[in-house]
Amino acid sequence: MAAPAATADGRNQSDPAAKGVQIAAERAAKKGIDWQDCPADWALEKPIRCGYVSVPLDYAHPGGRQIRIAVDRIGSTGTPSERQGALIYNPGGPGGSGLAFPRRVVTKNAIWADAAKAYDFVGFDPRGVGRSTPISCVDPQEFVKAPKADPVPDSEADKRAQRKLAAEYADGCKERSGWMLPHMTTPNTARDLDVVRAALGEKKLNYLGVSYGTYLGAVYGTLFPTHVRRMVVDSVVNPSKEKIWYQANLDQDVAFETRFTDWLDWVAANDATFHIGDTTAKVRKQWDTLRAAAKKSPLGGVVGPAELLGVFQSAPYYDSSWVPTATLWSEYVAGNPQPLIDAGSPDLSDTVGNAKSENGNAVYTAVECTDAKWPTSWRKWDRDTTRLHRDHPFLTWSNTWMNLPCATWGVKQRTPVEVKTGKGLPPVLITQSTRDAATPYGGAVELHKRFKGSRLITERDAGSHGITNLVNPCINDRVKSYLLTGALDRADVTCAPHATPKP
Repeated sequence: MAAPAATADGRNQSDPAAKGVQIAAERAAKKGIDWQDCPADWALEKPIRCGYVSVPLDYAHPGGRQIRIAVDRIGSTGTPSERQGALIYNPGGPGGSGLAFPRRVVTKNAIWADAAKAYDFVGFDPRGVGRSTPISCVDPQEFVKAPKADPVPDSEADKRAQRKLAAEYADGCKERSGWMLPHMTTPNTARDLDVVRAALGEKKLNYLGVSYGTYLGAVYGTLFPTHVRRMVVDSVVNPSKEKIWYQANLDQDVAFETRFTDWLDWVAANDATFHIGDTTAKVRKQWDTLRAAAKKSPLGGVVGPAELLGVFQSAPYYDSSWVPTATLWSEYVAGNPQPLIDAGSPDLSDTVGNAKSENGNAVYTAVECTDAKWPTSWRKWDRDTTRLHRDHPFLTWSNTWMNLPCATWGVKQRTPVEVKTGKGLPPVLITQSTRDAATPYGGAVELHKRFKGSRLITERDAGSHGITNLVNPCINDRVKSYLLTGALDRADVTCAPHATPKP
C-alpha cells in the first residue's frame, strides 16, 4: 500500500508550482511504480528492478504535459525489521545519472553494506538525463569530434571564434530541446524528487547527494523541509544566490589550480616511478611542453590542448586518477605517446557513449543557464577570465567557454532559491574535503551556516571530489551511524585525510 504523500511545505510560498507538486505527488502515491526487470541496454543486473514515474513538465500546470523519470531499485538486504525505507541518490552534474547506485549492493561495496541492510538503494535519471526524456543540443558525433580549438586564446580572433561556437550551442539547445529548456531547473528536479518519494510509498525522503546533488538536496530541503528524514550531502556546491552559477564557476577555476598543483607535487615526489621531473617546477614545465607540442601538432592528429585537458582534468578531480594519469604522461615522456593518444581520442564508433556525453553536457548547460541570471556582457566575461587565468591557467578559459552559452541563453533565466532552514528540517550531515577542486570548501561552510543543526565533517589536507565512497573510517563510520540511527556528533568533526595514492 503506497504511503500518502506528505503535505507540500511549498504551498504556503508564493509559488504556483507548490500546489502542482502536491497534486502530482498524490497521483504518484496512488499509482506507485510498476517495477520490472531492467531493459537489457540499461546494463543493470538482477535483482535491480526498473520503472518510471510520471511528473508534470510544468508544475504550475500539473494536468498538462507529463514527462517520465526513470528510476531503479534494489531491495534492502537486512531483515524486515531492519528496513528503514528507501535511500535515493544523485551523483551530481547537472547531467549525471544515478541509475548505477543500486549496483553498490550488487558489487558488495563494503562501505555501504550496513546501510544496504536498512535501505532500498534507489537511483534515478533527473529530468532531461539519459532515460528521463533526454535533451540534446548538438549532434552527438559532432560534439565529440577532435581536435577542438585550444581553449586558451592567442588573439581576439580566437575569442571571437569561441564566442560564435558558444552562441551556436545555445541556439542548438533551443532548436533541439526548446520545449524542455524553460523547465530544466534545480527546483523542478527537486519537485520531481518529491513525486518520486511519493511514488515509492515513502512518507519522508532519505537522500544522498554528491557534488551538484548537494545543491539539489539543499533546494529540496528548503522547499520540502518536513519531507526530509535523513540527508547526507557530500562535496558541496555553494548554495548562496550570489554564487549560483557564474561566481561558482570562477571559484572552481581557482580551486582546480590548487589541486592540480597538489598532483604535480605528488608526481615530483614520485619521480623514481614516473621520471617526469623531480621538482614541481620541472613537472609543471613538462606540462607546458606537452601542451605546446599538442597545440603545434595534435598527438595522433586528434589530441590537442582541449583533449589533453579532458584527460588531465580527472587528476585534480579524483585521487583515484593520480596514478593512471601520471602513468600515461610517463609513457609519453619515455617516447611512447600511444596510451595518451588512446585516452584523449574520441571513439566515433561508440554512438551510445557519445550520445551520453552530449546529453550530459546539454543538461549541465540547460540547468545552469536556466537556474540563474548570467552576465550578458562579453566584456565582463573577458575581464574576469583574463584576470583569473594569470595565476590559475589550468582550467579557467576552458570553463569560460563551457559556460558561455548562458550569456546568450534563449529562455527566461530564473532567480535561484534562497536556501535556508525551513520549519521541521531535521539535522543534515555535510561531508567535504578542504582541497576539493570541483566544489571548493567554502560551499560546505555556507550550507552548514544555512542549515541550522547540520553537522560538518571536514577531511583536512585532502581534495578528492566525493568522499563518502572512499575508504576513510573517520567519515564512513559517521555516515553509517547517521543513516542507521540518525546520530550525529555533538560538534563538527575534522578527519585526517584518506590514504594518498601510491604508484
